[in-house]
Amino acid sequence: MHGRWSRVVRTPLGLTATVLVVAVLALACFGPVLWGSGADVVDTNDILAPPSGEHWAGTDNLGRDILLRVLVAARLSILLALIAIVIAVGAGLLLGSAPFVLGRRGGRLVTAAVNTAVAFPGLLLALFFAVIFGTGATGAVLAIGLAGAPSFARLTQTLVAGVAARDYVAAARIAGVGRVRVLFRHVLPNIAEPLVVNATIGAGNALLSFAGLSFIGLGVQAPAYDWGRLLYDGISAIYVNASAALAPGAAVLLAGLAFNLFGESVAKGLGVPVGIGLRAAATRTAAAKRPEPTSHDEHVGTSAPDVVLDVRDLEVTFPGPSGPVRLVRGVSFDVRRGEAVGIVGESGSGKSMTALAITRLIADHGRVDASRLDLLGNDLLAPDTAVRRRLLGTSLAMVFQDPMTSFNPTRRIGAQLAEVATHHQGMTRREAMARAVDRLTAVRIPDADSRVRQYPHEFSGGMRQRAMIGMGLMGEPALIVADEPTTALDVTVQQQVLDLLAAIRDADDVALVLISHDVTVVGEVCDRVLVMYAGRVVEDLPAAALATAARHPYTRALVEAVPDMATDLTKPLATIPGRPVSPADAPPGCAYAARCPLADARCRAEDPPLAAEPERHGSGRHRVACWHAGEPLPRVHETDDLVETVESL
Repeated sequence: MHGRWSRVVRTPLGLTATVLVVAVLALACFGPVLWGSGADVVDTNDILAPPSGEHWAGTDNLGRDILLRVLVAARLSILLALIAIVIAVGAGLLLGSAPFVLGRRGGRLVTAAVNTAVAFPGLLLALFFAVIFGTGATGAVLAIGLAGAPSFARLTQTLVAGVAARDYVAAARIAGVGRVRVLFRHVLPNIAEPLVVNATIGAGNALLSFAGLSFIGLGVQAPAYDWGRLLYDGISAIYVNASAALAPGAAVLLAGLAFNLFGESVAKGLGVPVGIGLRAAATRTAAAKRPEPTSHDEHVGTSAPDVVLDVRDLEVTFPGPSGPVRLVRGVSFDVRRGEAVGIVGESGSGKSMTALAITRLIADHGRVDASRLDLLGNDLLAPDTAVRRRLLGTSLAMVFQDPMTSFNPTRRIGAQLAEVATHHQGMTRREAMARAVDRLTAVRIPDADSRVRQYPHEFSGGMRQRAMIGMGLMGEPALIVADEPTTALDVTVQQQVLDLLAAIRDADDVALVLISHDVTVVGEVCDRVLVMYAGRVVEDLPAAALATAARHPYTRALVEAVPDMATDLTKPLATIPGRPVSPADAPPGCAYAARCPLADARCRAEDPPLAAEPERHGSGRHRVACWHAGEPLPRVHETDDLVETVESL
């Protein structure tokens, strides 16, 4: 952090702006002390004198030195501007955080009010509030502060919405932490920098606005004076002594410029965007409703004693512009102790949504339905209780694909791991920190004693991912859900992470659900593979049969699209023609029909059920949703024929 702030003063502009701000603040502090008595001396023999060696900016209509009065007025001008900006930031924080705290219904009203206020020019709002609060310094401070609040409220809404979407906030919410506590502990610390930068720039604008109100007689009243009041007094004598108006005007200009330049320099040095963001969408808490039980496959019937996770008829629905959109449609499977189940499919197939539904991390406006969703025999769709939160916090571990968004960047790694133990297991801080060191050591992070005191950005990508796994191991998880845990990692680190997950699974008989785009990785790591397309499972087969006994055309296309050492480099790489189906535009019948070379009229009209296939070669249970399961695919040998086939599809 010190290095980032030091970058602010390394540029000529940053250094100049810093010097100017320090000079302005020093003048505000020491100006009245040094020149206060001289500024009030009245000399009726030297009224409205022009600039001279004795009075550099001349004198006013009572013979008082104008330059001294400008120097002394710095304190009141800057103090009132800073108070106004504090009011603006404070009110903006309250209004901008309201949608997050109040939820969707109450947040809509606040958002609508903020949007209406932002539509009016700030100066017009300041004049409106000045009329309400009356003339004088107090009324002007309140007017300028409240007039600046809508801009900071809009900025805060955008920043809060961005942080609220992070995984660590969702994890805190699902753990039962209240919205207000999440706001102060996780959200506000992560938006402090852009707020400080914009407040610095806002101070310069508030200074200019305050001078404007005093100039038109709505601000500071005699005998007190600020730069705006001096400008008001000097404008009447501008034809006699122009410096009477130029001196306070120049002071306002320089001070405002100093604050604005300093804010811009800080923004560039810290990489913080400046300005007002777009409106943050408010969210509403929706209770999940249980549907009536529906028929399901015999392989996912009554839970066996060793079943860790039992999912039947899982559906995830989000509101859309033309009605509800089903992102997950009737997914059913179970995971047993020590078993590794992989979920593969293209982007948008519903893999991550399935994982989020299992871990109860679906956004508030999403809806999760299932005839059964059990973890260790406990109903995850039951009303939220402390017992259920403890179950999710200790028996289930979620490994996200981007650990940088899963860790709070403003808190140390050790504190974030220890929080799991103190919140769910009742450990003291010392015991929880010792547990954190032990878990980091368990996931092969060297020098864990010192690493616990570091921040997430001080870890490499692979170390952050291992620390994320260590957080899941703070309890005693029976199930680990890993959502593409090797994304953006190099091949060596990917293998290390996968080896670590395999070692944890073998050591503690932990069940694993691994989500990945990589069919090869899933085939090597997992015992069973679920292939998803357009929100539903189209094939459930043993991993050993993935390369040789896959029955669904989509599964076979995924396998063939992965090159290996035997791939003929003289021929084009295999691809899947067309594009994945949008959940909002799912067609009738089989969703893969438009891309499938075996599709016929029945495929386009009837959606095939996920039915059991005869066991082949002792490979284990096998389910597939296809009217042409196992039929040979047309083979294309020449490049021109391949292009024509793709275009026809």
